[in-house]
Amino acid sequence: MLAVVLSLGAAVVFSLSAMAVNAVAGRVGVFQLARWQMAIAFALTAGSAALTGGWAAVEPWQVGFLAASSAIGIMLATSTYLAAIYAAGPRITALLFSLAAPFAVLEGWLFLDETLSLPQLSGIGLILAGLLLAILAGRSRHPDDSPRRPLWQGVVLGVVTAIGQATGSLLARPAMEAGMDPFAAMAIRSGLGFVFFVGLMVLPMARADRLPSGRDLRNVGLSAFFGMFLGMCLMMAALASGDVGIVTTLTSTTPILILPMVWFATRRAPGLPAWIGAALAVAGTALISLAA
Repeated sequence: MLAVVLSLGAAVVFSLSAMAVNAVAGRVGVFQLARWQMAIAFALTAGSAALTGGWAAVEPWQVGFLAASSAIGIMLATSTYLAAIYAAGPRITALLFSLAAPFAVLEGWLFLDETLSLPQLSGIGLILAGLLLAILAGRSRHPDDSPRRPLWQGVVLGVVTAIGQATGSLLARPAMEAGMDPFAAMAIRSGLGFVFFVGLMVLPMARADRLPSGRDLRNVGLSAFFGMFLGMCLMMAALASGDVGIVTTLTSTTPILILPMVWFATRRAPGLPAWIGAALAVAGTALISLAA
């Protein structure tokens, strides 16, 4: 049950982070945003780990697992996620990202000897159905929804992103099960991610023409605090006591949880299909919670 609460908490703060990111869309480049997020997340998590004594218990083998988790779950998955948005648009990419849940279930079954009950599998199915409705039933379209490249390229990139997210969670699981401090774990992952995205500055497309303005920098900071710091730490803590498939599924409900936030921000209610999708997700969450 604790893993369920932590995973849902992560999904909520991921939604808040997405709202902050949306506020800087079009003014802060995605790679610049990633660098700022990783830098802020590393500073916050490394400092928190120092205050809580989390660094003292870090074992070399745990660093190895977390480095692999960062390489797949942050460096690769973030890069393909951004490329998928450029190729297929954000809504299709978000839908493809929800495939992380079944991939996580499959990998957990293959490599961690995890088992899932019928109610849990049913809950995962309901959540994925809710995600489908919530994403595809949006009433407003963003200009970036129009694909810029052949759709199959976006699909391939989106599937790679989902596999990367699921695999990153799988690789982090042994370290978290051994009692790894969540702050130290995320500091290692985000620190390596920061080095990676700084290294990408050798590519002209990854460079920024100017620094973010004061207001944009505030929103970048909020997105990092909610998403890369608080959200990822909650997810790491959830992995310490929950199955990879369930944790990944619950943390991927962000497109549904964000609906009331969008309504509050825009004063425009989402359509009925979006709310039906949210109801399916709630039902799926209840099934998972009762069976956990």
